[in-house]
Amino acid sequence: MIRLKRIYEQPEPSDGRRILVDRIWPRGVSKQDACLDQWMKELAPSSELRKLFCHDPERFDEFAHRYRQEIDSDDTRRQLFSQLKEWSAHEVVTLVYAAKDQEHNQAVVLRNLLEES
Repeated sequence: MIRLKRIYEQPEPSDGRRILVDRIWPRGVSKQDACLDQWMKELAPSSELRKLFCHDPERFDEFAHRYRQEIDSDDTRRQLFSQLKEWSAHEVVTLVYAAKDQEHNQAVVLRNLLEES
């Protein structure tokens, strides 16, 4: 099972395995308070793609398409994605992100990809 949660929300035991999927560490959150099991910054969108998207909902479809391409074309990202897929088949996995927009961010793209595969 895949869940999404902002890093600024209180961690809960029901979150299961908590994985940060941002390239940059979120402001104002200590590593201790984040209660993460893993930080998969290598799975996050490239800095170039992140800057192109700039959290503009009108650019989300293009962002999602290009992010999927980045995952497909990069061995490290593919391996990390496969690891997420394996974990989510057996336990609750919460993809943690910092974006304010809960509908237009990389965690949403990852969840959709995981649910499709």
